[in-house]
Amino acid sequence: MSEHFGTLSDGTEVHRWTLERAGTRVRVLSYGGIVQSVEVPDRDGRAANVVLGFADLEGYLAHPEPFLGALIGRYANRIAHARFPLDDVTYALEPNNAPNSLHGGPRGFDKRVWDVVPVEHGLRLSRVAPHGEEGFPGRLEVTATYTLDASGALRFVYEAVTDAPTVVNLTNHSYFNLGGPGSGGAGGHELRLAASRYTPVDADLIPTGELAQVADGRFDFRSTRKVGAGYDHNFVLDKGVTDTPVEVAELHDPASGRVLTVATTEPGLQLYTADHLGEPFEPGEGVALETQHFPDSPNRPEFPSTVLRPGAAYRSETVYGFSAR
Repeated sequence: MSEHFGTLSDGTEVHRWTLERAGTRVRVLSYGGIVQSVEVPDRDGRAANVVLGFADLEGYLAHPEPFLGALIGRYANRIAHARFPLDDVTYALEPNNAPNSLHGGPRGFDKRVWDVVPVEHGLRLSRVAPHGEEGFPGRLEVTATYTLDASGALRFVYEAVTDAPTVVNLTNHSYFNLGGPGSGGAGGHELRLAASRYTPVDADLIPTGELAQVADGRFDFRSTRKVGAGYDHNFVLDKGVTDTPVEVAELHDPASGRVLTVATTEPGLQLYTADHLGEPFEPGEGVALETQHFPDSPNRPEFPSTVLRPGAAYRSETVYGFSAR
């Protein structure tokens, strides 16, 4: 079902949709494709919201930078110096993370109103990004399907086609706190991540091009340990690109017993511990696990390609599963 959630300054109405299945309740906004809340039970059966969000549209408009729960595109993460070459043409993007482009630019997919229609156990969001939007080439037709499966897992399927060569990298930007509201920071959550390598970054958080071994250091989450703080890094998933989602991560809150599992077709996962999160939230109050292709891939031919050409189809799938123990 849907309900009116607010109105933008240009008069565009924003709606909120509620999905519920197998003990999971999810609320989704047409603005930015935002996942506003995900309510799941703890080990004692008590439900709580486990993602950070605002109670009203004004909160999202006043605090756009955290990208809370948003559908990110046309290119998730950073593109160095807000430019990239493709077929001997260099495209200049709109910088919004000086000097780089971050999450699609100043008015990326997270700040657009999506067309939403219900599907079985979920929603299909769609929009057309015109050629030149935020500097990206090609008219891109995008759909994002959010569904709840029989276990209450939240599944995202992203699909796109283009009429000209372009780059595409889509993700969801939810911040998880499995303890629920008022439980404190998420740094005490325990994380396991199937990644033997990561992409080191420079001072502007742009990958250097190296695929470094985690090598039993602070980036080694191959065995479960506390998340801690100080991460805004892409991890190179051992499985690589896959046709169907493969489980790559588990996040556990010992206090509530809630468990989040992440399965994806993507080759990378950005771990962001939200150390710079601002009011009304506290730094480190949530942790983002963004499935993706690698940052700055359009400028790194050695990374898995994010190029989409006419006649081909982009498809990416990620599943967030919930349980308690």
